[in-house]
Amino acid sequence: MSGFAVFRLPNETRCTLMMQPSDSLLELPSCAELGGRSGFVMAPFVPTPDEPVLLLQPDVVESCSLESLKEWDNELLPMVHYPTLAVSQHRDRADYHIDFSNFHAQLVAGDYQKLVLSRMVDASRIDSVSPLDLFRDACERYPRMFVGLFSTPQSGAWLTATPEVLLSGSGRQWLTIALAGTMPYEPRPQWSPKNIAEQRFVASYLMETLEQFATDIDETGPYTARAAHLIHLRSDFRFTLDRPHVVGDLLQALHPTPAVSGLPKRSAIDFILHNEQHRRHYYSGFCGPLSVQGQTHLFVSLRCMQFGADRYRLYAGGGLLPDSREEQEWQETETKLDTMRNLICTATKKTSTY
Repeated sequence: MSGFAVFRLPNETRCTLMMQPSDSLLELPSCAELGGRSGFVMAPFVPTPDEPVLLLQPDVVESCSLESLKEWDNELLPMVHYPTLAVSQHRDRADYHIDFSNFHAQLVAGDYQKLVLSRMVDASRIDSVSPLDLFRDACERYPRMFVGLFSTPQSGAWLTATPEVLLSGSGRQWLTIALAGTMPYEPRPQWSPKNIAEQRFVASYLMETLEQFATDIDETGPYTARAAHLIHLRSDFRFTLDRPHVVGDLLQALHPTPAVSGLPKRSAIDFILHNEQHRRHYYSGFCGPLSVQGQTHLFVSLRCMQFGADRYRLYAGGGLLPDSREEQEWQETETKLDTMRNLICTATKKTSTY
């Protein structure tokens, strides 16, 4: 066995485990190649020859409770791949200032309407705590989110707890969402013009893209959606696909959405690839089951943790507009990083009591 994935859909109590032999893991050059296929998808921010779209085609598919998943630990843990992660020197507040200034200058000059700037931070790995332990804790802590853990030799091991649907549905009925704008949770939020504008950019892009593939498009929102200790502005797009085989082409057109890249989309992606001080790898890509038992549930890989030989690497980002303020954007990324930091903190406390 070379790869596995285990995931828990939002607001569900059971998780799904998928495992497969090494010779059936597909490496695909683009999202378009996913059309007509089935399995668990692991897509990077931008596919490249050394980081392709991966499709796990499982021999084993099991529905488990979190408790019964422990029965699989001995079989799954040897399949967790821990690459050696190079030490990055570009992670602190002063480095963020340099990146923010560069990105923001492009926005003020009018070259872009929006750019997404991401960060990564490292934390020491706790040898006595397995990725499956952290997966179970994430499921309990974040019931409204998609929680997924996957590991392959090509991608390494990743954990995500994300609120953002990229594409979900079956048959002819499908859903995608525009999720942008972020605040700490409060019961009666007052959304700033910046957050409202950021969300509208994403929603408009989705509508324009869907009109090329779908019919009966119905937009609902924006409304406030909670994701653990954060809230976001969300619009739902329900639509009909008369030709299900176009799912691959639709994914190719959608991903990466402006929620994780920017606008104009293609030039924003190029700017990010050349100016962010780290590679995103599978952060801000997407993952989830594709046409498994007729159901597709693909989520943008946000609030991510990458497992290394001696460290965890955490990723988070935020959308910048011309009126963005550096300290507010920094604090937003800090709050998003807390999604995975909280898991590490809890695990550290548990190990210190034994």
